[in-house]
Amino acid sequence: MAGGTTKNIQDQRQLIFVNRFFHPDESATSLILTDLARYLAGSGRTVTVVTSQLSYTNADKRYPAREDWSGIEIARVRTTGFGRGSLLGRAADYLSFYASSFLSVLKRARRHDVVISKTDPPMLGMIVGFAARLKGARRVNWLQDVFPEVATALGFSLPGRALLRALRNRSLSVAHLNVAVGSRMAAFVEAETRGRAETVVIPNATVCESATDPEVAAQLRAAWGYRADDFIIGYFGNLGRAHDIDTVMKAATLLRGERRIQFLFVGGGHLLAEVDARADALALTNVETRTYVPRGALAQSLCLPNLHWLTLVPSTEALIVPSKIYGIAAAGRPALFVGSPVGEIGQILDRHGFGQTIAPGDGASFAQAVLALKADRGRMAVMGQAARAFAEGEGAQARAFALWDAALDWLRHAPVRPAPCTQTLASKGADSH
Repeated sequence: MAGGTTKNIQDQRQLIFVNRFFHPDESATSLILTDLARYLAGSGRTVTVVTSQLSYTNADKRYPAREDWSGIEIARVRTTGFGRGSLLGRAADYLSFYASSFLSVLKRARRHDVVISKTDPPMLGMIVGFAARLKGARRVNWLQDVFPEVATALGFSLPGRALLRALRNRSLSVAHLNVAVGSRMAAFVEAETRGRAETVVIPNATVCESATDPEVAAQLRAAWGYRADDFIIGYFGNLGRAHDIDTVMKAATLLRGERRIQFLFVGGGHLLAEVDARADALALTNVETRTYVPRGALAQSLCLPNLHWLTLVPSTEALIVPSKIYGIAAAGRPALFVGSPVGEIGQILDRHGFGQTIAPGDGASFAQAVLALKADRGRMAVMGQAARAFAEGEGAQARAFALWDAALDWLRHAPVRPAPCTQTLASKGADSH
């Protein structure tokens, strides 16, 4: 076949993303994938998303099986819908999605297509990658976390862990590309695969929009029942097993006498109910919880707190990278991080100067940091400006999209069978930015 003909075929290749949730679902993995898929479709690429009919937040809701949206073909496969209430039910949901997505990719993928698997459910790339291989498509693992290590780090006992790790490493090693969301995760993957596959870092940067107008923030505060002079510490997103709430609840208890300091939790996850229970048990009137806000209201809502906090259990460093750091930065707000100072988030905050790391369990230091920032609005303003600078530079969604463009262009010329890892793609991304 002539070289020009091959290029034309590859220019028309289909990008097939596979993840359990997608638009209009408002889970974190859905929002990140939705933004990228819209960008790629808008730039003229053919994009298909294989996902489930389930809603992350509403177990009774089902989305239509087929939909064309923003130039994207959405194929929603049938799965069980037991939800996140039990590990057995969640396992059934995972297994049914594995089977349905495998068949869907097997049906849709063609030679020269690119199949990009996220990690919800865990190790999805192993199942979907096999379907892609059968059809001669290129295989990409887009890692949001690293399983089974993350489960072990969180205290779960996994039968056959060594076998799962071996199968996972095989899947990563034979992929044409592995995309990690942080540098420490990329280093972990490269060590596990012994450099047998190309690995690149592309952060989960979110859209850089922010309603920083003080009048807008004041109106939102009033609508949510807060006063103009309240100092609000916010947490937005999922509170799950990889997160620490002990530290912030200790701080809230220590600060209960500070009438104008309020702690606001917005999102979901099994630890959110525990926040409510502890606040009730301790009669903490400075703690409020709310459910997720719609995507369209998120940018404004992130501007409501004066200060944000985020958390990651240190044992899961290199296995997970909280993407909420990018939304916080876009809102131009300082952040306190409960976790490891040498981890991905701790290093970002230190390098760019818009936050501080608190050791897990040290509620007193958290409380002291809150009081110090509340008393120094000049420092708060400087940190907010640093946050926006990060959001518009290293943490910009446009930069992440450019890295995806570079990765997909590289894949066009990648051999059908993956070659040993080189620095070509990583160097290209670094040189471009």
